[in-house]
Amino acid sequence: MDQEITFEELGLAPEILDAVKAAGYETPSPIQAKAIPALLQGKNLLGTAQTGTGKTAAFALPLLSRIEFNARETSLLVLTPTRELSIQVAEAIQQYAMKLPKVHVVPVYGGQDISVQFKALKRSANVIVATPGRLIDHLKRGSISLDKVQAVVLDEADEMLDMGFMEDVETILSKIPENAQRALFSATMPKEVLEIIDEHLGEYSEARIEGKTTTVENIRQRFLLVKSHDKMEALARVIEGEDFDGMLIFVRTKQATSEVSERLEARGFNVAPLSGDLAQTLRERTINRLKMGKLDIVVATDVAARGIDVDRITHVVNYDIPYDTESYVHRIGRTGRAGRSGNAILFITPRERRLLKTIEKATRQPIEAMSLPSAEQISAKRIANFQKKIQDKLTNADLSKFREIFMKMTVELGSDIEEVAAAALCLAQEREPIFPKMEQLSAPKVREQGDKGDRKERKEGANGVEEGYLRYYLAVGRRDHVSPRDIVGAIAGEADISSAIIGRIKLFDKFSTVELPDNTDQSVLDILSEMTIRGNDAKFRLMTDDAPPPKDRKSFKGKKDFGKGKKPKGKEKPFRESYGDKPFRKTRRFGRV
Repeated sequence: MDQEITFEELGLAPEILDAVKAAGYETPSPIQAKAIPALLQGKNLLGTAQTGTGKTAAFALPLLSRIEFNARETSLLVLTPTRELSIQVAEAIQQYAMKLPKVHVVPVYGGQDISVQFKALKRSANVIVATPGRLIDHLKRGSISLDKVQAVVLDEADEMLDMGFMEDVETILSKIPENAQRALFSATMPKEVLEIIDEHLGEYSEARIEGKTTTVENIRQRFLLVKSHDKMEALARVIEGEDFDGMLIFVRTKQATSEVSERLEARGFNVAPLSGDLAQTLRERTINRLKMGKLDIVVATDVAARGIDVDRITHVVNYDIPYDTESYVHRIGRTGRAGRSGNAILFITPRERRLLKTIEKATRQPIEAMSLPSAEQISAKRIANFQKKIQDKLTNADLSKFREIFMKMTVELGSDIEEVAAAALCLAQEREPIFPKMEQLSAPKVREQGDKGDRKERKEGANGVEEGYLRYYLAVGRRDHVSPRDIVGAIAGEADISSAIIGRIKLFDKFSTVELPDNTDQSVLDILSEMTIRGNDAKFRLMTDDAPPPKDRKSFKGKKDFGKGKKPKGKEKPFRESYGDKPFRKTRRFGRV
């Protein structure tokens, strides 16, 4: 990427450029620099880039600049694989459209009451960000029309198709006007993605981001998997837990340099921001303070950190994951100078975990997982630092007057010297307790790509269900053209859970069954109870020996294993014969505690 290019040079609309400046972005990421000009010219685009590279801005900024939005018409459609990503993308687009008051963004995804979406769509929906399954529902109900769409974007197409949305995506794209602009972003190019490209993308420009450099071997690289809202707390604990001389913390925006440094300063750290907004003299002064040891931590953007060469930087922390592998290499190269050893720590949120593998592949070095320092470890460090300060005073300070006060206090208070010393120590540490009470930060549970073979051996209970699992009913089957992949994709996408925890799936003509862990959170089950699969109401519920709800009984007519159904008539095969001889697990009903 040309390091000198700016957003002003890309030709964005003035209103969009104002929003970019308000967001604190300094320079375009590599994918943005390549994608924005092509989309501004009205070209179709194939973007190959990982999560965390700035893809949302890469398509949202140019499309918001060039599309003429009209009243209540839906002019821009963005398809995403999960509800979490739909919300995230919708929020980002609304932020970029802050100076476009007539542009309204509506996220459409499973797991939310569809009546809420009906109301939002009736008011106005110039931009719709949707998951394929829920969008199909709205298309069938007539609550969304795609006739006036001027541009459509498939975000994270490989993940979307891997979750079983291939036919839904095909259906949606077939309803998009032929003259609409198209953009597809994907980290990989499996067969299904190539088929979509060949059939629906037409002639297109390509924006491909590839890492080319490798890292030096004297830098210890670690990553910390952390939830987005826990990043600041995690950062503070990492700073306290690591033995460092100087530390450089990288963030993405100018605004973040100020926010992060201010929050760290409030916690007592010696820190300063470094961004492109600073005058050259102030920038040099900050770097000199770091060199001289008058400053311990600098929070910087990539642009502001160019050319920093400070030997005492022992740690580089990627608070925000870099846009591409080349930026990562440049960042961590600020430590481990002149043959010294260095440390690089990378914060990874669940949605960014795929980029970790890309960085490892590009750098040809593994990045080891790290754990947050415990309260006991931090306590030990605080005690050691406190002791070091006391030792310094014992060596360098005149303590005679303080000794007199101390001895006088022991007499007047009637306490022995150890008790008074302990009370003084307790008072001195109140601002920074040496025995901190820290909330446990739960690590996100994720499954790495390719871990399917690592699952423990299945053990089946007496009821035919895997131990630790419960069996659930779905009112869709072979006659609905549903496959196991559709079920996995719907459950993983709607509830935003890993497909690795989904147990066995069995298909029948009129219904299906799926096994889920018996400790599945109730909030997840509530979301699945509203789930649709290939446009059909799944009527998801726990299977028991009791009769199904009245609305479902027609599907189970003659199936005696449900306890209260009628006996099979004629040659109809009993349910036990078609499913197996093992009885269902008798357990609590879905929805009750």
